[in-house]
Amino acid sequence: MIFVYIAAFGFFAILFLTLRDIRIYHRTKIESYRKGALRGMIAAALALVGMGVASDNPQIGLTIILVAVYLNGKGKREDVFGDAPLIKRVLGETKIKK
Repeated sequence: MIFVYIAAFGFFAILFLTLRDIRIYHRTKIESYRKGALRGMIAAALALVGMGVASDNPQIGLTIILVAVYLNGKGKREDVFGDAPLIKRVLGETKIKK
């Protein structure tokens, strides 16, 4: 049963980072964050499958989650935060560019 919780944590971590990339892209229109958000959505779908599989077969389910986390890995991104504090970086707060 603990494996399902571990898989759910992986899924929600990927989902949080994807939503953060979407917010940054919406505010800055930087293309690398759009690509990161698209990759995050694919990884979140894969993680959701892994979470479903983890209840029946924990080894295969957690392996799928691990692959999803790997696919969601941070790519090349521009610095949009500067010297912002940690909480602003976590929440994806940036200056809006028009």
